[in-house]
Amino acid sequence: HPVVGRVRPGDIDTYTRIRCYTAISEKYPPNMMLLSLLPLAMRMAGPREALFHAIIRKNYGCTHFIIGRNHASPGSGSDGQPFYDDNAVKELVKSFGDELGISVIAFDEMVYVPEEDAHIPLSEVPKGMAVRSLSDDEFHKKLREGKRLPEWFTFPKVAQVLQKAYPPRHKQGVTIFCTGLSGAGKSTIAQILYSRFLEMGGRPVTLLDGDIVRLNLSNELGFSKEHRDINVRRIGFVASEITKNRGIAICAPIAPYSETRRQIRRLIENYGGFVEVYVATPLEVCEGRDRKGLYAKARAGLLKGFTGVDDPYQAPESPEVFIDTTDMTPDEAAQEVLLYLERAGYIK
Repeated sequence: HPVVGRVRPGDIDTYTRIRCYTAISEKYPPNMMLLSLLPLAMRMAGPREALFHAIIRKNYGCTHFIIGRNHASPGSGSDGQPFYDDNAVKELVKSFGDELGISVIAFDEMVYVPEEDAHIPLSEVPKGMAVRSLSDDEFHKKLREGKRLPEWFTFPKVAQVLQKAYPPRHKQGVTIFCTGLSGAGKSTIAQILYSRFLEMGGRPVTLLDGDIVRLNLSNELGFSKEHRDINVRRIGFVASEITKNRGIAICAPIAPYSETRRQIRRLIENYGGFVEVYVATPLEVCEGRDRKGLYAKARAGLLKGFTGVDDPYQAPESPEVFIDTTDMTPDEAAQEVLLYLERAGYIK
């Protein structure tokens, strides 16, 4: 009786999960399993949500309700501490067992024991016996990176379903997010990358240059911090949709604010790869180029809030690629990006 409503970003999508359940159902004798879908959005409210789910399952006619250790867990707070203890869920639901009229089955942590070729509760493993396990984080990391799941972890048909939904990195979507000062060389590098990817083929490629987006997607916006953030978030949303559909999005905005860039990274990494390219060309070099005359206008007071002059640029702390085009040609800079993508498995 699985939930098929809205889930958290980054979780396995509903249709993939249903295909997994269908694959598992083949392991049961004929007519021994009935798959009934529950249209319910998860709220991640912890123990009280588990109690809510037990009531709903009872109303649907279920006699037993399996509860995991972290059922509907909201995760951890800003201090890194979990909001609820691991046992809080089953303790609350079990305390209402008689009133609910549904039997609660607590699902303890399971591990694989090679010696027995079986999965058993960790609490029942004899002392000293070797075990294997895969945490939720490790599981999702393998999926995101398109890596094979261990043979002991699940049934082969389930693994095939997951591998189809989460292909290897060179078949996944990826966003290449170039950021830096005006005149740093972002757009030129992005144009070269765009051409190179078109030559390679295999995946659709979209170029989201800052000026192009301003003209076609954000022409009503100004250059205040609020409007800049809105513009960059729009770019991030479009890039996330491209990435979700296994395309390549190349972005080249200034994107001066760290928090906005972090938000975009979190959004896009739910669907594929995110490669931040910091084009760290120094201000004096960018100003010396000034083909559009923007720095001159900003110095003369004709442009207010210009990044690098009277508005700050917050440099990325740990970009995937760091480039300074002072003594580097655009082709060399683009090649640095391509080399990183090859090392990371995004291209072959």
